[in-house]
Amino acid sequence: MAFQVYVPKKKKNREKPQPIVSLSKNSIVLNKIARNILPAERFELAFDPERRLIRIRPSREGISIKKTKLHARGFFKHFGIDYKGKIPAQYQPEEHALFVELPH
Repeated sequence: MAFQVYVPKKKKNREKPQPIVSLSKNSIVLNKIARNILPAERFELAFDPERRLIRIRPSREGISIKKTKLHARGFFKHFGIDYKGKIPAQYQPEEHALFVELPH
């Protein structure tokens, strides 16, 4: 049997880490980058059904975050959101908010 030599790939320029939002049946989880962009204890959740876009932004009267998780079961039920998975979020500084576009 002939040996095959392993040659590690050179690391390419890595992309800048981006905020990721994970949606489950009951919650929204913000990754470390998302939490660093929007450091807050409470968040307002809003939904644009036409564009299937979730807006997450700090708010004094919003949903409180527990470590990394926003309990959003009521939000999902209210808007009929049933998508589950990880989605990259876009930060818009002029609105100081993260936007998550749900796949159709």
